Amino acid sequence: MRRLASVAVTAGMGLPALALADQPIPWATNFQPAASPTMEHIGELSTILNVVIIAIMVLVTALLAWCMWRYNARRNPVPAQWSHNTFIEIAWTAIPALILLVIALPSFRLLYFMDRTQEAEMTLKVTGHQWYWSYDYPDQNLQFDAMIVSDDELQPGQLRLLTTDREVVLPVGVPIRVLLTADDVIHSWAVPSLGVKTDTVPGRLNETWIRIDRPGTYYGQCSELCGVNHGFMPIMIRAVEKQQFHAWADETRARFAQSQQKPKGGKS
Repeated sequence: MRRLASVAVTAGMGLPALALADQPIPWATNFQPAASPTMEHIGELSTILNVVIIAIMVLVTALLAWCMWRYNARRNPVPAQWSHNTFIEIAWTAIPALILLVIALPSFRLLYFMDRTQEAEMTLKVTGHQWYWSYDYPDQNLQFDAMIVSDDELQPGQLRLLTTDREVVLPVGVPIRVLLTADDVIHSWAVPSLGVKTDTVPGRLNETWIRIDRPGTYYGQCSELCGVNHGFMPIMIRAVEKQQFHAWADETRARFAQSQQKPKGGKS
């Protein structure tokens, strides 16, 4: 209801209301809704882990309660004594090993899945700076910097600490190779609803990938402590249909060609 109300208010102010746009919500207790297959798999793994954790908690609590009731001083004034129990020692070694195996198999499968894609249709290069992001679309011959919009420049409906002066526009349903680096210190490019969080390291080119499943605006931030303005490096991605993306790229190139400037992208 809160999300629907927010969209309604935004539409009422005459601003573009993108369906199911994802952003932090006060007092949220779960992940943001998944907008990529990677985030869907992360949610599934989280469910498996929570089931395992709850089962262990219930078992340990039950055993502790039974021991407190069965072996308290009133019921056993003279405690029984023994030194070894082969069955128990085998059990408390084998059961944790099985639990770790149950956790490890889907974890490794997810790590390999989210590492990189062999079917990328386009590439986005991200460079971290103190304290802003640079984006390069090598396939579209576009480059621009994206900086935070300060509090005194925010427009109605824009999110504090999450809005940038230029949006990263990406197509929906397209596997996108993301290359990441930095030119000063280590940063981390993280967008929770897309399930991506990869460090940008000076002198190194890291790779990940995303495929956005639905249009909307997705927000993230730098997730690696990188200096005094670490908390002021937001990420703002606008996902549009493929035709709209190509139109945006063509319009942006034409705009900068007319101004005889190096392409730096911008909002359409």
